[in-house]
Amino acid sequence: MKAPTRGAYLLELGETPYLEAWELQRSLAAAVQEGTIPDTVVLLEHPPVITTGRRTDENEVHVPEGSDVEVVETDRGGKSTYHAPGQLVCYPILDLNRHGRDVRRYCRDLEEAVIRTLGAFDLTATRLEGLTGVWLERPPQKICSIGVHISRWVTTHGYALNVDLDPAPFTNWITACGLEDAAFTTMARELRRPLTVDQVRPHAAAALEEVFSLSFEELPAEPGVELREQPVHAKLAARS
Repeated sequence: MKAPTRGAYLLELGETPYLEAWELQRSLAAAVQEGTIPDTVVLLEHPPVITTGRRTDENEVHVPEGSDVEVVETDRGGKSTYHAPGQLVCYPILDLNRHGRDVRRYCRDLEEAVIRTLGAFDLTATRLEGLTGVWLERPPQKICSIGVHISRWVTTHGYALNVDLDPAPFTNWITACGLEDAAFTTMARELRRPLTVDQVRPHAAAALEEVFSLSFEELPAEPGVELREQPVHAKLAARS
């Protein structure tokens, strides 16, 4: 039986510096944990940034000197990955008490939402045994990275779907996801046409609604919304 639909907030931002978005996630997570707001999903893009996870090896990041990219150590699981404009980043702030206290299932559900998003563009994606993220087969190419953090059963971080960007930094600047021989691709490359993040956003939101049984409405930006670090929230919401 399908789970009943729950109301949730959707916050769609433009290009947002990584550390500002991380601060927003923490504010939202505190509010979701306290029950002052429902589950909330943030969709955005980042300027060029490499993020490391708790399992990143010290020799995994090898950015050439002078490269215009930020490097940020995070509290998410997984290894290193790369973000840049042209990539749709999704941060679900969900209370897993409402979705089953099962971290593995949560990660598989995130992958399923991405697979459905890609399916809306007639791209057939899959999971690979023993690896996180979403892949295209023949030959295997990674199109979406996943890394999450869960505290008191509330989730932060999420997925990064390559829409239309140069994938070279995934192999030239880092050993992405700790995989020496992995190939990376984008939706635009596979479709052989330009594609914007804004074209993908509604399909990503619809897939998240389906998989997690959510019904989105826009996150209010007025001061009445009970968030910590409210000035950061207002600053980011103004960009949406």
